[in-house]
Amino acid sequence: MSTLDTALRAEQPRLPSSTHWLTSADARRAAASVLPQGVWDFLEGGSGSEATLAANRAAFDDLFLVPRVLADVSGTRTAATVLGAPAAMPVGIAPMAYQRLFHPDGESAAAQAAETAGVPYVAGMLSTYALEEITAVCSRTWLQLYWLRDRVLLTDLIDRAEAAGCTALVLTVDVPRMARRLRDMRNAFTLPPDIVAANFPATATRSARRGEANTSAVMVHTSEAFDPTLTWNDVAWLRGQTELPLVLKGVLHPEDAARAAGLGVDAVVVSNHGGRQLDGAVPALNALAAVCAAVEGSTEVFLDGGVRGGTDVLKALALGATAVLTGRPVLWGLSADGQRGVERVLSLLRAELEDALALSGCADVSWAKGLTVVSGNVPLSSASVRRGPRW
Repeated sequence: MSTLDTALRAEQPRLPSSTHWLTSADARRAAASVLPQGVWDFLEGGSGSEATLAANRAAFDDLFLVPRVLADVSGTRTAATVLGAPAAMPVGIAPMAYQRLFHPDGESAAAQAAETAGVPYVAGMLSTYALEEITAVCSRTWLQLYWLRDRVLLTDLIDRAEAAGCTALVLTVDVPRMARRLRDMRNAFTLPPDIVAANFPATATRSARRGEANTSAVMVHTSEAFDPTLTWNDVAWLRGQTELPLVLKGVLHPEDAARAAGLGVDAVVVSNHGGRQLDGAVPALNALAAVCAAVEGSTEVFLDGGVRGGTDVLKALALGATAVLTGRPVLWGLSADGQRGVERVLSLLRAELEDALALSGCADVSWAKGLTVVSGNVPLSSASVRRGPRW
């Protein structure tokens, strides 16, 4: 057993097993009880003062649904179509790097949980299991890409994704450079020797394991590997390289979303990278409605950032999203109980969504776009009511 695995299994106070969790907050507490402090900070932290990180969650808390009544919700359904494929609910697992930091089974466990739950799994380019190992256990795998200085490696990953049966590519466009993540810098965070980016050559992530005071080694590595010259011309080139659906992740401005749609991008993810890039960027939820209006249905719109429960999913759908991606809750479940923990987090999310749909008067997820949402500091009035097609 590696040093990391031993640390993850060190004798520490543990909360009840995942079968007893009732919300994602229970998974969070369980994860906090088992992870080393540096790994916990890497998971939980944001950039700068973490204002955007906090605002992502606050945006959901400030938004309220106006439920409808006297609708038959005896057979409420969470099933959805996401990127043209069926899903058990309009939810996917967001791409997250180095998941063996959190549990020895890492991406393999999370991907198998996604397969069991019937939702897409977005494999991070910096995963600790090879892409082919992930697609072997999850038929709904999408590959996330960063724009690399090494174009040979980038095109090789695209070819591998197609050969391995990936069903989409997700290009992250909001990381021309990694932001200053102060928790990691204060911790002088480095990857342990046995944590590698399995899709890269063995030597490619060497700098991510060299510690230096007041510096994140992961930030040093990404500055070496990621190409900040990424432009719309490159997106057009990538669109021409593959027949797979193409998703752009990290879009907040409606004009950028419209331009993406014009280039044939199949979906955009309204995202501020979970509060881990520009500190002070608009909360993703607050940007969602304008992006949906700008693309006018020409491309699917997903949201990530701050999603913690089923009511959050419903709020995003009501504002026009096709689906959401969830990140940190998955890693909480993974950290505390491996594949079972992720399965529990996803099953709770589906149960909460089903409950929220029924209690808001929605027979299925398509009805959500007919719901009215209001800000908590704006009183409900006849002028603020949007009458959806179902009522």
